[in-house]
Amino acid sequence: MGEIFSGLPWWVKWIAVPVIALVVFGGLIATVVGFVIGLLFKALVFVALVGGLIYVVRKFTASSSSRSDW
Repeated sequence: MGEIFSGLPWWVKWIAVPVIALVVFGGLIATVVGFVIGLLFKALVFVALVGGLIYVVRKFTASSSSRSDW
């Protein structure tokens, strides 16, 4: 692979090839990035909901056990 790029100018290696790759694979890259961001967001929402549920259950069980002491 290095033999192919050895005779080309620097701007072909560092500008033209990445731009062509982005044009060709841009939709695929956007889909993968969107999927990963969506997955991370769903994981964050899941953790927040589970944490809130644990907080509510602990608060409810603590308040109900303190009432039974009366």
